[in-house]
Amino acid sequence: MTVIGATGWTGISRLTRGEFLKLRNVEYVTAARALGASQFRVMFIHILPNALAPVLVPISFGVASAILLENALRFLGLGDTSTASWGSLLNEGQRNLSMWWLIIFPGAAIFLTVLAYNLIGEGLQEATDPRLRESMK
Repeated sequence: MTVIGATGWTGISRLTRGEFLKLRNVEYVTAARALGASQFRVMFIHILPNALAPVLVPISFGVASAILLENALRFLGLGDTSTASWGSLLNEGQRNLSMWWLIIFPGAAIFLTVLAYNLIGEGLQEATDPRLRESMK
């Protein structure tokens, strides 16, 4: 998980940088600069709330894909075999088909965890997206 986390942040950082570069030329940022707002205020009060919403869903999808990747690697027998993992339980259940519960319960746990991360990401996007809040008024 450490290697997955250490290498998986680059796509999110590129997306965040792109959102900041896109939003720095918007009218309300130009107006805030013209009114004398500091760089800190412009970045954290005006740009960050608007850049956060499009980035939250890819972050939650990234966490979900990291969970799937770690479990797939453990299922294949790669990684630290001394600790328990849903993927290693699935591998054990595949080797001993008479122990069906080693397939059903870890598989359901993986499914529900990934689904929860995706639903939380969608909910956070709806709660933090200023464009959606404006249309609800």
